[in-house]
Amino acid sequence: MPPVFVSMMSWPLIGANAHIAAYFDSPGGADRSRDEGWNVHELSLCESIARAVTREAGGRRVSSVRLRIGALRQVVPDTLVYCWSITSRGPVLDGSVLEIDYVPAAVECRDCGTLSELSRFTLSCSGCGGTAVTVVSGEEMLIVSIDVAEAPEASAIPPA
Repeated sequence: MPPVFVSMMSWPLIGANAHIAAYFDSPGGADRSRDEGWNVHELSLCESIARAVTREAGGRRVSSVRLRIGALRQVVPDTLVYCWSITSRGPVLDGSVLEIDYVPAAVECRDCGTLSELSRFTLSCSGCGGTAVTVVSGEEMLIVSIDVAEAPEASAIPPA
């Protein structure tokens, strides 16, 4: 039987976002622990990104955060942006925008040297069909840049 391929972009993003919103809008939702069975991959990524960006901003207000995310990271960009709207509350991140540069997956064949972009998640050469390939892009997960204000926000500076 031939392999079955599922496009990650065919997931019902609106349904997933509504599910996440219902969770956080329910009583005590924002205080729930991941130990209660609510573990959303993109949400935990946004929490980590928010901590790193807040630390690097040094109390300055952040207007945008640019990420580079590879197709092989299994991150749904629309869901990541939605989760950013949940985790980016507070004096430093409130109103900031998450910008995502999505990097397609590509492999290089060790047998024939062909460089090919993957349209499906099969690690094979488009030139010769061989499977002796090396992933050359698509595994990225980077904070590329942070746009910040010149001076720290007065409400973001902890009292001495």
